[in-house]
Formats: sequence, C-alpha cells, structure tokens
Amino acid sequence: MASAQPSGSAKVFPVPPSSAAPPDDGQWTMPAKNVASTRYSELSEITPENVGNLRVTFTFSVGVNRGQESSPLVIGGTMYVLSPYPNILYALDLTKPGAPLKWQYNPKPEAASQGVACCDVVNRGPTFADGHVFFNTLDGNVVSVDAETGREAWKTKVGNIHIGETMTMAPLVARGKVFVGNSGGEFGVRGWIQALDQQSGKVAWKAFNTGPDKDVLIGPAFKPFYDMDKGQDLGVTSWPPQAWEQGGGTVWGWLSYDPDLDLLYHGTGNPGPWNADQRPGDNKWTSGIFAREAETGQARWFYQWSPHDLYDWDGINEQILLDMTWQGQPRKVLVRPERNGYVYILDRVTGEVLSAKPFHAITTTTGVDLKTGRLQYIPEKKPEMGKVMRDICPNASGAKDWSPSAYSPKTGLLYMPHTNLCMDEEHMQANYIAGTPYLGSETRMKPGPGGHRGVYTAWDVANERVAWSIKENFPVWSGTLVTAGDVSFYGTMDGWFKAVNARTGEVVWQFKTGSGIIGQPTTYRGPDGRQHVAILSGVGGWPGVVVSADLDPRDGTGALGFLNAMRDLKEATTKGGMLYDFALP
Repeated sequence: MASAQPSGSAKVFPVPPSSAAPPDDGQWTMPAKNVASTRYSELSEITPENVGNLRVTFTFSVGVNRGQESSPLVIGGTMYVLSPYPNILYALDLTKPGAPLKWQYNPKPEAASQGVACCDVVNRGPTFADGHVFFNTLDGNVVSVDAETGREAWKTKVGNIHIGETMTMAPLVARGKVFVGNSGGEFGVRGWIQALDQQSGKVAWKAFNTGPDKDVLIGPAFKPFYDMDKGQDLGVTSWPPQAWEQGGGTVWGWLSYDPDLDLLYHGTGNPGPWNADQRPGDNKWTSGIFAREAETGQARWFYQWSPHDLYDWDGINEQILLDMTWQGQPRKVLVRPERNGYVYILDRVTGEVLSAKPFHAITTTTGVDLKTGRLQYIPEKKPEMGKVMRDICPNASGAKDWSPSAYSPKTGLLYMPHTNLCMDEEHMQANYIAGTPYLGSETRMKPGPGGHRGVYTAWDVANERVAWSIKENFPVWSGTLVTAGDVSFYGTMDGWFKAVNARTGEVVWQFKTGSGIIGQPTTYRGPDGRQHVAILSGVGGWPGVVVSADLDPRDGTGALGFLNAMRDLKEATTKGGMLYDFALP
C-alpha cells in the first residue's frame, strides 16, 4: 500500500489510491481535482514564505450577481467558468494578456426554475473529460459542450421543475458516463442519481433513493454491513404508506469514484418533510451514502448517517478516498465530515464505520454505536409539534454543509470549511402540493458556542482529532484546496480570500475581494509556467441569500430560518459575480 512519508519524519500518512488521484499535470479538470476528491495540488511554487507576494493577474465578471459556488476549471491554455442561473459557460484564453473571452455558451434554462430553487440559484461547477465540458442547468438539463469551440454536443433533460426538481450539483465523469443527481428535498421530490452516456447523452441507468428495491437498484450484490440496512424493500417499509413517493433523498452534493473497486460513492439528502412526526421509521434510503457499481448502478452497500433524520441533515457531503493503516491493518477507507457533526472513517469496501469523532458542539446526539452503526439521538432534543425546541446543535445546515474539504498526504490533515451554528425549531403539519415547499417546520438559526459562526479546521485523520482551527465571524461556506507547497486557501462570506500555512494554521496572506466568497478555489500551472490560484467572488447560497436575493433581514424565519443568524451580512458585503486570478510576480 502506498504511503506518504515526509522527509525527516517517521510518520506515514494516509494517501489516496493512485488510480483515483493520478500525478498532477498542472491542470484542474474537475471541481474535486480528482475522483478521490482530495482537492490537493502537487504544485509547490507558492509557499508560506512567498505567498504574501501574490498579485492579481486578471479578473472576469460572470455578469450574474447571485451566489457563486462554482470552481474554475483549467485545461491547457483555457479556463472555464460557469455562472449561477442562467448557467452561462465562459471560456477564457490564458495564453493572452488579461485572459480575454474565447467564447460563451448560454443554455437558456427555463426562468420558472428560479422559483423552485430552495436556497439560491447556485451551481457547483462544470467538469471536463475527453475534450468536452459537462454541467447541469437549474431547470434539470445535463449539457455537453465542445471545449474548443463552445458548440453544444448534446443536451438531455432529466429533471422536472414542475414537481420541484432542480439541479445544482457538479457532475462526475468516469467509465464513459456522466453521473448527475437532483435537488429539491424541500419540495418533497423523490431523490435519484442517473448515469448518462458520455458520448450521446442517453440515460444508461437511473436509481431512486426511496421506494422498492427494483427502483433503488438493490439486487443480489447488495451487502450492507449493518443489520439496520438489511431487509427487502426498506425504501417502502421504513416509511408510512406512500410517504416515500415524496421522500426526498436527493443527490445534490459530491460524488467520488474508486477505479480499482469500480465503485461510485454518493450521499443522499434529507427526507421530506422536515417534520419527522409525519414519517415514522428510518426513512431509507435518505441521509446516507451508497456505494454503487458505476457500470450498472447496482447498489453494493449503504450506510445511513442519520436514520429517521430529525434535523435536515442531508448526507451529501464530500467523501475523500484514502488508503491507510487502521489498528495495524491496511484498509481502504473514505473520510467524511458529516452534517451531524462527526468526522467518519468508513471502510469503503464494506461500509463499516471505523471511527466517528465530533468536530462541532453537539447537543442532539451522544455519538455513533460502532457495533450497530447507529447514530444515538438524545430524546429530549427531538422537535415536537407545537413546541419550540431550543439550542439544537448543529443546526439544519449541519456542522458542515456542501462546502468541500481538501486533504494533503504531506501533512495527513483534512482541511474543513464549516459552520458553528445552532437553532431553535418547531414542527407543524406539512401538506404536499407538487412544486411547493414541503417542510412542516419553522426554524431560527443562531451562532453556536463562542458566538463565531464559522470555523476553518485542520483535522488529523490518523489521530482522529483537531490539529488546529481558525474562527471566523461568518459561516465558512467556500470550498478549499491545499498544495504541496503547504498552503491551503479558502474564502470568507465578507469577502476575504485567505492563504494559510497548512502545517501551523497561520494566515499568511489575505486579499479583499468585491463580495463574499462561497466558491471553490482552483490552482494550476498557467501557460506562463507560473502557479496560479483562482476564485469566484459573489455571496449567496443558503446563508448568503439575504444579500443575493435582497431579503428583509428583519424576518428571522426567512431563508428557512438562516436569515436569523445572518441579519448583519448586508452590512459586511454586497452582491457580486467576479473571478479573481492570482500569481507570484
């Protein structure tokens, strides 16, 4: 088994499998950098000692002042940038001064899709493979565009906005297929993941995450590790009659792929409605993770992070694939910082939980029973109909939402952007009407212990503990990356783009952009031979929609309760939609 061994040290750190994290070629072809989802670059020109000399090389306006959650891609001498709705794809020529526009492609999504977007009209980015750029549109289309010309190769409609389905996630391409999933759990949609043929755009398979086994693609190969996930048609029997039809379990977050095992890993979102009293049972297969055969979609195993989810803890976060020694034995694992407040280490072959350690203040659960795999809820913190349950920690967006982590095999640390938020919640009756919110809950978010609302944490994977952390006033909603130069980058919701010494946690450089940052940074070797770093600035998303959609900060229940914790964001930043690119002189 491969290992990373820093010079002058006897430590051996976990490393991603080489098949899923190939050697760095200086490009950035997908949001997660590779299918192991490390967001780690082997470029080392920028270091803690010289990062203070970073300068802006060019800027580019995407022309849309909504939440910019995407990551720029760099292939050869071209950078590709995707806007939020209306999801315009831009190609910038990095071989020329100022990176002028080469072409733009506008898919012209249906305007009505904006009305069923739960939490801003965001998009988490495009991906590149074999000469084409692939991305999703808010109205439920998957698009393939010729990377050189900007011409549409194919466009396949897979979602239906009229029942509340939208698409905001970044596709993953592997084995000649484009894997995509839907959003809309707050509208009572039925979650799914689909695989499209990379060349033609035709649907190869579709797996639902609620309902009978045949719909979920559960067959003879399905061997979950825990008894709670064993049984026939649990996607029906763990729900009240027909409730699974509006059961949520959407796939709007991150996918990883292990080429050696030929397994695709994807999380599933919250069950619908939020009011858990209306859906007694474990509510399979929501708030969990599937391992599926990439070729067929057949499920191999499933693990439920939050059975009978009480708090809107979608299970869609990133999973980083690593090989490590665990209790003296080599194990293939996935590491997952989850919304429920625990960093999990799972055996990615079997789905066994090896470890689940807290990284956030938690008042709702006492931990994970490693024998049963089951999260242990505190009964006194269960929300009830007609009663306000106070100080629920973490809140509905979780200890950590979609904002992706990065892992360095040089330091053995996982770099996690996350929140420090709690909430008060009251449940009420929810009635399902297609295409309208299906919640049954009123929430009010608030700062967690200490009063700060965000944290940037370095987590020691092997030792299962925090190495260091940085407190931030606002939730850290941006993604992050880390480099072989021992520098990590992230952004803040009041607009600071920061570089951190990846070993010590010292902030060694920061630049004030024009708007809050919720995007994903990228680093690449430009045609000029230098290492560059790029980030989209533009506040929004669930916590920032108070600014991007100009909501009234006096309404504490606005933005599904997030507005209560973000009333002062309008005083700290304004709308934006600008790309910034940096390099050393």
